[in-house]
Amino acid sequence: MPGENLSRDEARERAALLSVEGYEVSLDLRSAVGGTDAGPRTFRSVTTIRFRSAEPGATTFADLIAPSVTAVSLNGRDLDPGAVFDGSRILLEDLAEDNELVVDAQCAYSRTGEGMHRFVDPEDGEVYLYTQYEPADSRRVFANFEQPDLKAPFRFEVRAPEGWVVWSNGVGELADGVWKFAETKPISTYITAFVAGPYHYVTDSYERVLDDGTRLEIPLGAMCRKGLARHFDSDDVFLVTKQGLDFFHDNFDYPYPFGKYDQAFVPEYNLGAMENPGLVTFREEFIFRGRVTRASYERRANVILHEMAHMWFGDLVTMVWWDDLWLKESFADFMGTFSMVEATRFTNGWITFANNRKSWAYRADQLPSTHPITADIRDLEDAKLNFDGITYAKGASVLKQLVAYVGRDAFLEGARRYFKRHAYGNTQLGDLLSVLEETSGRDMATWSRSWLQTAGVNSLTPQVILSAEGRVTELAILQEAAVTAPADHPELRPHRVAVGLYRRSPEGAVERYARAEVDIEGPRTVVGELVGTEAPDLVLVNDDDLTYCKIRFDEGSLAALRDGLGDITDPLARALCWSALWNLTRDALMPARDFIDLVLRFAGRETDIGVLQMLHAWANSALTHYAAPEWREEGGRLLAEGALRELRLTEPGSQHQLTWARFFAAVASGEADLQLLQGLLEGTAKIDGLEVDQELRWAFLEPLAAHGVADEGVIAAELARDDTASGKRHQVRCLAARPSAAVKAQAWASVVESDSLSNALVEATIAGFAQSSHRELTAPYASKYFEVIERVWGERSIQIGMDVVRGLFPSLQDPRGTLEAADAWLAAHGAAAPALRRLVLEARDDLARALRGQACDDAGAVGE
Repeated sequence: MPGENLSRDEARERAALLSVEGYEVSLDLRSAVGGTDAGPRTFRSVTTIRFRSAEPGATTFADLIAPSVTAVSLNGRDLDPGAVFDGSRILLEDLAEDNELVVDAQCAYSRTGEGMHRFVDPEDGEVYLYTQYEPADSRRVFANFEQPDLKAPFRFEVRAPEGWVVWSNGVGELADGVWKFAETKPISTYITAFVAGPYHYVTDSYERVLDDGTRLEIPLGAMCRKGLARHFDSDDVFLVTKQGLDFFHDNFDYPYPFGKYDQAFVPEYNLGAMENPGLVTFREEFIFRGRVTRASYERRANVILHEMAHMWFGDLVTMVWWDDLWLKESFADFMGTFSMVEATRFTNGWITFANNRKSWAYRADQLPSTHPITADIRDLEDAKLNFDGITYAKGASVLKQLVAYVGRDAFLEGARRYFKRHAYGNTQLGDLLSVLEETSGRDMATWSRSWLQTAGVNSLTPQVILSAEGRVTELAILQEAAVTAPADHPELRPHRVAVGLYRRSPEGAVERYARAEVDIEGPRTVVGELVGTEAPDLVLVNDDDLTYCKIRFDEGSLAALRDGLGDITDPLARALCWSALWNLTRDALMPARDFIDLVLRFAGRETDIGVLQMLHAWANSALTHYAAPEWREEGGRLLAEGALRELRLTEPGSQHQLTWARFFAAVASGEADLQLLQGLLEGTAKIDGLEVDQELRWAFLEPLAAHGVADEGVIAAELARDDTASGKRHQVRCLAARPSAAVKAQAWASVVESDSLSNALVEATIAGFAQSSHRELTAPYASKYFEVIERVWGERSIQIGMDVVRGLFPSLQDPRGTLEAADAWLAAHGAAAPALRRLVLEARDDLARALRGQACDDAGAVGE
């Protein structure tokens, strides 16, 4: 039988054969404490599955990834584990119509964030457990049928170390040393969950009277490690949670169906969060140890609401297979921002969406691996890689446009019918389209073909013709197909857009004075409504961000932006312009130094803190990847000078000052800059209003380590100040960042040749290793990378494999040589795992894009 990588065809065959009536799972987690870690640490897992077979006498398999299986019985018949268990599957032959499978196994605790993750807190030695399964790691904890369309109710019980508390999807009670949990509703295996340990736990409650007069009461809980309790602002978590529950109950007309609502902030988490019903898990970095900006709180609120939307889109109604992953992720991404803007204090969330989330989508949609929103997912490895910017952010962008297309009321009424019609079931694309056709009267099949079933991003460019008197005689929008779209999808799509005309007022502000909405069809669309208006300084297509496209500018508009981007008064319009300029830079249509110049001249006037943080990230990326190599040193100096200037000019104690301080640390490289960072750390230098808390200390220490100013002793002393799990991650990153060949060799070996590091420390080590200022030090590892990646992919978990293949790709080395090496590897490894080939192909494409950007920047310098 094939191994861990379940295929879609196998899942379809098994779903046609089986229906699952229920699970009973008993775990003994007392082995989590005590003992030694010499060899795999395991726990006992006993699972009973009751299921029916449509074909008595047929053969199928159950899923389990475990070091060993003690016993297997099928319908009372003992099976030889050595004969039926191959390490990932249990062979089940001669099925009856009604079946009972019992599996007694020793499952392994994880250090990769997959399955039952075990974490030892370095601060106090306490052990914490949590599970993370999506897409298919519940089989690392208990035997099951690991596919989303074989839903069933679950009964869990857990034995845990004395003094621990255990949480699962249902309400739990401790009796005679065993935690027993209420049976769940029918749910998929990948959203079952456990959290166990001495967590700090806070409670609250949510109540509302439903339309039928009944009272809905939802117990609320929030938890984190004891070491983070002093930083845990649970009041704000509960506030957003209640606001979200109000919003979804007001709009979905389907009461929250899973009883309680716990939210666990857990260590060493690979994702942002996971929508386990009744027990949502989050990365603990959403508990802020130091001062952060409003953007961080907005991001946390968005994630809380994204996961809450999943209770309906994903948990109550689940996709049949991972092809329709978008049915939950696109909706949750859209509803997260939609609900946040309408129900919380973060009313500017669509600006963040336009500037941040869509940037992720634009990048993913221009890779050679781009795919339709409804993707072709052949197997679990494909599924793992498709949790990407297309499935999330492009899908959400398209849904935002869908709301404009069918109307808000029709969209929400479609959602309500969808929930009621398919509650506790599984769906495909057609199930959603049918209800939207019912509620809107629109032809959803045509819309779906254009937006959900084709790949690539269109570009929209204004074309303006003026009269001698300075009036618009014609304004047209030109639509181009994506350059990187697959050959069979050079799609020109229908777009509903707003076109805004802007000009400078006598007071100097750039403001919109005319706006028209128009349906874009085909390669050229005339906007008749704007004929006769006064000549604009700036034409902004997709004003108000109604559609998903790359915005382009005519020459006059581009000149206006170069002169006065910071004078645009509307923050969303300004964010859209910044995003468009960044896309021009990535597409080698604007020299990187020109983009950096715009950031230096106008970022200091940016009022939206999330946009400012994105500008800093983009400017750093422009310097690292798209600037001509000969100009990098000067560009770095200019960025550091500009960052320090803004740091000193911004309001003392403001979030903008904090953001500029972090950016200054990220780009500092000159002797004077490093001396200032060192002085701020040691207390010998001061910038009015800037509080250098522990998180900011680590941000200042990393560049000092990377430039050889801070040695191992200084880093050790900082860890002594902050001997916590967070401090350990920072320390590991700083150690790997030091400018030494021996350090790089040690970091490489710890990640590539050993599996002793946890997922969080693998990530920290790779981040420290890959310093942009260390191109010569890391050059010897370019060829080694291509020698080891197939072995690493085969030996390590898929999460660690992804981290290594993405994080260690030699993107900072000689671009042409690395492109040739990547092409040679791809040519010689045609039989390598498709997911591995995809990762290499994507990294190769990013590098080719960087090379085009560098050529553009070099040509721009020649033309100056």
